[in-house]
Amino acid sequence: MGNRESAYRGIVERIASASDERQGGPVAVRLVAVSKRQPVEAIRALAELGQRDFGENYLQEALDKQPDLADLPLTWHFIGPIQSNKTRSIAAHFDWVHSVDRVKIARRLGEQRDPALGPLKVLVQVNVDGETSKSGAEPVDVPAIVAACAEYPTLELRGLMCIPRPGNTAAFEQLAALNRSLAEPLPDLSMGMSGDFEAAIAAGATIVRVGTALFGPRE
Repeated sequence: MGNRESAYRGIVERIASASDERQGGPVAVRLVAVSKRQPVEAIRALAELGQRDFGENYLQEALDKQPDLADLPLTWHFIGPIQSNKTRSIAAHFDWVHSVDRVKIARRLGEQRDPALGPLKVLVQVNVDGETSKSGAEPVDVPAIVAACAEYPTLELRGLMCIPRPGNTAAFEQLAALNRSLAEPLPDLSMGMSGDFEAAIAAGATIVRVGTALFGPRE
């Protein structure tokens, strides 16, 4: 078994184990392989092992890669900050968007998504740390963004996402609590990365975003 395969199998096993041990019972957890700055060959190699979900932070980089991988049944997740002038391309070329943090962005995606593609699955990114340098909506603004997403049949609101500062695993329970406080709690929580995804699953994550632990350090 090669290094990449052993790393992949190890992550999949750790996710399954963390899910089985979760208080309240197991939950299905989707692994998104964060493939930013990774070459097409590395993505293809992981896909050959069975990985289907890939996350990209940079729009142009993703658009450059996607044609070379169009023969594979991949699901593309946009997980980076969203600028208004990028929403049309994101709406056209991704299956999931994890980083909706403003009503304006939700509306642009809803208006620009081609209905023929099926609904764009979206998550609202929440700035759980309150750090001014971080993307994400303030918790108090989340209900308005949720309501904006509900206006568009071209959007399927799936849940909430966060990128807390390193070591702040308490943020995972904060996000779960925020979700429970909504008028209608959402099915997905996208939280947890290479160094803390097991803690995120324990708090209720249904999606984890893992890059370094799968691909090794980025160049």
